Amino acid sequence: MYCALADILKQIPEEVILQLTDDANMGVVNQEVVDEAIANAGAVIDGYCSARYTIPFATVPAIIKPIAVDLAVYNLYARRVETMPDVREANQKNAIKLLGDISKGAIRLGAEAATAGVQPQQSPMVTSAPRIFTRDKMGGL
Repeated sequence: MYCALADILKQIPEEVILQLTDDANMGVVNQEVVDEAIANAGAVIDGYCSARYTIPFATVPAIIKPIAVDLAVYNLYARRVETMPDVREANQKNAIKLLGDISKGAIRLGAEAATAGVQPQQSPMVTSAPRIFTRDKMGGL
């Protein structure tokens, strides 16, 4: 996981998280719902970053946590509201744009680049039967 509930609480108040997660009206934040939103955000991040980096990261780059928070918050809102608040939608679009730039290499994370899937270019090898008609055999014609 690239972020935690504590990171999300820095962006939105606990009362809002309660409204977005408390499906059973128990009066407490549903940690399972929060964890699912965070895991889904992580899956999106891994999907984009795996194009260029080895996943999971040995050390999580600093830019990843705010992206994870924005995506997780968006996921929490998406389960409850019909009309997404403009700031949440803008943050989600910005996070996806950043991930696209990371996957294209426009933004470098400083993490270890993925090399396992990259194969050196190889030429095809062609073999065939020996020639039947050669210059020596056809010399008199």
